[in-house]
Amino acid sequence: MRASSSAISWPALLGSLALLLLAVLAWELRWVLLVLFGAVVLAVALDVPVQLLRQRLGLQRPLALALVVLAFGGLATVLGYLLLPELVQQAQTLTQLVPVLMQRLVVLSGQVKGLSDFQNSLNSFSSLERLQPLGSQLLGLAGGAANTSIQVLLMALLALLLCLDPNSHTRLLIAATPRFYRQHSRRLLAECREALGGWLAGMTLSSLIVFLLTWAGLAWLKVPLALLSGLICGLLTFVPTIGPTVATLVPAAVALLISPLLSLQVIILRLFLQNAEAFLLTPLLLKRTVNLLPTVALMAQLSLGALMGLPGVLLALPFVVVLQVLLEEIFVKEIMDRWTLRASIDQRRPRE
Repeated sequence: MRASSSAISWPALLGSLALLLLAVLAWELRWVLLVLFGAVVLAVALDVPVQLLRQRLGLQRPLALALVVLAFGGLATVLGYLLLPELVQQAQTLTQLVPVLMQRLVVLSGQVKGLSDFQNSLNSFSSLERLQPLGSQLLGLAGGAANTSIQVLLMALLALLLCLDPNSHTRLLIAATPRFYRQHSRRLLAECREALGGWLAGMTLSSLIVFLLTWAGLAWLKVPLALLSGLICGLLTFVPTIGPTVATLVPAAVALLISPLLSLQVIILRLFLQNAEAFLLTPLLLKRTVNLLPTVALMAQLSLGALMGLPGVLLALPFVVVLQVLLEEIFVKEIMDRWTLRASIDQRRPRE
């Protein structure tokens, strides 16, 4: 009995050590894995219009991918030609309005009792001692921006390679699973791809609608920097729960320079659009794909943000979309449901 028990424990021990080494290796290569997952997300985003062109026009994948890349490039060029000069001008205006906004906040905080500490902290930002380490901070930001640019380029290159030949990469992943599980692995990959593609398409359309409605609403209220504020609100729609709240700060702060009443109107407009997007638009667009709970989305953003920073926050929701499909198909259906079935069978046996 001792020999048999030791023979059983050694494979378990070796398997546990292998899993531990894989976990350590994954942690050391977390940035590589993050870039790879981002490339998968971009590849799925490209694959949606590529599949549409292949089904409608019968094109080969390389030609369809080239047309999609050219279409995105042309659209970006046209939008840049039409909107970029105005965005640059508004961005410059925003940098000029920041000191004025700080002074306005100092004045308003001095008029409210109990905010003297907040007023002192705002005044400290304008002191010379606070501005001295600004040069080193700018150098750090420049280095981080260069590193991020390299990661984005690698991500885009990997996404093009993945989208160019997805079948070979799919077969590579399936070959790494046991033979009896390969058919199920193929189905799991297809479901993950469908869920991720549907989520990306729905969130892209939702982001575009939020951008247009916010731009139109702020322009109707005659708030300065309406285009820049609308673009920020649209982009941050991809970061639910946290993004819309942060995006509201820009137009509300700019409107505060004109009057507190206008700032209140901007906040009411953003609350209306944010709730309409969260409770009407997003559920309607994502009714055929994975519907994420707000608590799950927030915890994923906080967790990956603490581990990976801003890239982790941006890729948290696509990761949760894929993880939710895998948990439902593997953990729930293959482990928990069968566990319940076996327990009920064992309970019936003595009665029979």
